[in-house]
Amino acid sequence: MALTRPLSLGRLRAMRHVLSRESRRVLRRARGVAVRGAVAGLGVQLTVAAGVVAADLLRKRRSVPGAAPEDPPLSSQVGEDTVTTYTYGQDLYDDMLAAVDGARDYVYLASYIWKGDEVGQAFKDAVVRAADRGVLVCLVFDGFANLVVPRSFKDFPDTVHVMHFPVVRSGLPIVDLRRSGRDHRKILVVDGRVGFVGGYNIGSLYATTWRDTHVRLEGPGVWELQNAFVDFWNRHRRAGKPELPDSGSRRWDSPVRAARNEPSRLIYPVRALYLEALDRATERVWITQGYFIPDREILEALLKASARGVDVRVLMPEHSNHILADVVARYYWSELLRGGVRIFLYQDVMVHAKTATVDGRWTTVGTANIDRLSLRGNYEINLEVLDADLAGDLEEIFQRDLERCRELTSEEWEERPWYYGVIERVLQPLHWML
Repeated sequence: MALTRPLSLGRLRAMRHVLSRESRRVLRRARGVAVRGAVAGLGVQLTVAAGVVAADLLRKRRSVPGAAPEDPPLSSQVGEDTVTTYTYGQDLYDDMLAAVDGARDYVYLASYIWKGDEVGQAFKDAVVRAADRGVLVCLVFDGFANLVVPRSFKDFPDTVHVMHFPVVRSGLPIVDLRRSGRDHRKILVVDGRVGFVGGYNIGSLYATTWRDTHVRLEGPGVWELQNAFVDFWNRHRRAGKPELPDSGSRRWDSPVRAARNEPSRLIYPVRALYLEALDRATERVWITQGYFIPDREILEALLKASARGVDVRVLMPEHSNHILADVVARYYWSELLRGGVRIFLYQDVMVHAKTATVDGRWTTVGTANIDRLSLRGNYEINLEVLDADLAGDLEEIFQRDLERCRELTSEEWEERPWYYGVIERVLQPLHWML
C-alpha cells in the first residue's frame, strides 16, 4: 500500500495562492453581476418613474384646480392656552400678518417654502416694517426648498436677520446623519405671546387652493414654539447673527407639548409620539396626511388597532402634488384595507395637513408627514395636545372633510388594472427618499 507523501510548505503556499486567486475571480464576477443587476433595476425604476410623472403632468394640464373650502377657524381653551385651528390659508395669513404688525419686541419666523409672490411679498414687507420700528426679526427658510425663488426676493435689509438653511452642508450626510435633513418647519412666534405652527408654507397657491391645517397658540404654551425656534437658531447660526435668549419653562404638566425632530442631535420623537398614541387607542384613530407612507412599525400599529376594534381612518388627497409619493403610498393600501383600515380620498383639492386625533382626547398638529423624510430625516415640529375640546374641533374638521372625499373599498382596489400593482412594486423601494 503506497503511502501519501505529505505536502511541502511550498506546495501548500502555491495551492493557497491559486485558491485565493480563484476566490477573488469569483468575487469579482459576483460583484459585477450585482452591479449590473442594480444598474438595470435602477434603470427600470427611473424609466417607470419618468412615465408616471409624464402621465401626471398630462392629467394636471387637463384638470381644473379646485378651491379650498372657506371654513372659519375654530377656537378652544386648552388649560391656560387658547388654541385656534385654521383650515383656510387666507384666514391664517391675515392673522399671522396682523401678529407681525403688532410686534413690539421680536418676531421669529421659519418657513420651509417662502414663495416670491403676492403673499410672500406681503410677509416680507411686514417683517421689514417690524425691523424698521426696532423689533428684533429673525427668519429661517430652507435653501433647497426655495431654489426656484428669485435670489432678489431672498435679499433682506441688514436690519432683518436671515438664516438660509444651506442646500449643502459640510460633511457627508450618509456617513454623519447629523448633517442630514431639510428644515421642514413652519413656525411664527411674536413677542412670546402668540405662536403659529402647522402645515402651511407661505405663498399664494396655499392661500385659497390647498386644504391644510395650522394652529395659533396664545398663552404659556407659546414657549413650546419659541423654544424650538431659539434652539435651532442658536445651534445653526453663523458669525454675525445674534444669539437668542434661552429660557426654561416652569410648566411640567402642560396639556400642550412640542415634539421636535432634530437630525443634528439624532432625535426623532414625532414617530414615537404616533406609535405611543396608536398603541393606546381603544375607540377611534382619525388621521389626515398629505403624504402617507408608513414604515413597518406604524403600519403594524394601525393594523393592530383596527384588529382590536378601533375605528381607524386615513384621509389623504386622491392626487397630491407629488405623484411618486402617491404611487409609493398605494403600495400599502391593499394591506391596510384587508386589515380594516378605512381610506378616504379627498377630491379636487390638495390636502397638505398633518393631523391626527385618537379617542377624542389626543391630538397632534404640526409639520411632519407620516413618511420616512419627516419621521426619520427632516427638522420637524408637531404639537401634542391632550384635550377633549381641541380633539373635538379636529374631529369636526375631519367629518367636514369626509364630505369632500370618496371612500376607497377593498373590492375597488383589488380590481384595479394589473399594471398598477407592477408600478407600485417597482417604485416602492423609493420610500426611503420620500
